Amino acid sequence: MSFYYLMSQLPVLIYDQKLPMSSEEFKALALSVLDENDSFFLNLISLDPDPEKTEPAYKEVTPATGCEFIDNWREWERTFRLNLAKQRAHHLKREISSIEPPVMPADAALAASKAVSGDYSPLEAEFLIDKARWNAIVEIAGFEYFSLSHVLAYYLKLLLMERRASFNNEKGISEYKSLYASILGKAQQSPGELK
Repeated sequence: MSFYYLMSQLPVLIYDQKLPMSSEEFKALALSVLDENDSFFLNLISLDPDPEKTEPAYKEVTPATGCEFIDNWREWERTFRLNLAKQRAHHLKREISSIEPPVMPADAALAASKAVSGDYSPLEAEFLIDKARWNAIVEIAGFEYFSLSHVLAYYLKLLLMERRASFNNEKGISEYKSLYASILGKAQQSPGELK
């Protein structure tokens, strides 16, 4: 199928811009023009490396889907998540999982290390993580714009933009202060009063 008709009518996506459309609107548009095989792959795409499995899905290698873009994306995200878990555990001096994270793709491992090693607020760290994901999507999609890879990449980018738009700084600060006050209140109770 020629992807020219679909991709030529879409606005270019920039990481920190406002959403030009929802991921669901895009998916409905794409499914209306894609053939059955390509529609199948669009329905497989997710920010999660394997949405069919229970948490944490990324601990196991997922089977090949038959779509190079999806397989490479899942491999990148799995590598990133495993390395992020290891880096966070090390940073917090907690027990590290017995699963040794892959080192390839190298940019996934590096992004995880950078997200934990910097002096970032939780919100800044999330933005850094999603920017690394965005860059990985661009890299994995390649240069052939009128292709299934770019249709799938466009959808993933919209999912990331929706995720970013869902962050609410004021609400996050309020939740943090409430949680922190609760922890302090419990810490001030005598050991016999703790529940």
